[in-house]
Amino acid sequence: MLERVIEIIKETLNVEGMEITEETSFKDDIGADSLDLYELLQAFDDEYGVGIPEDEEELEKLETVGAVVEYLKSKGIE
Repeated sequence: MLERVIEIIKETLNVEGMEITEETSFKDDIGADSLDLYELLQAFDDEYGVGIPEDEEELEKLETVGAVVEYLKSKGIE
């Protein structure tokens, strides 16, 4: 699943040449703003059918690629 998540990130945020790992931070490493993150979460929703967390606290936890993978796993995605 990590590989597909990274593909979605690269496609959605236009960072094809960047090395992305589980530790990659959306804000610090990629430079994504809140609109970028919303578009990214929408792309994950389209791919995996999981809703975008509406709780601000939940959204703030999704700071890294690894955090998104864990979130998807918690929703039953493998």
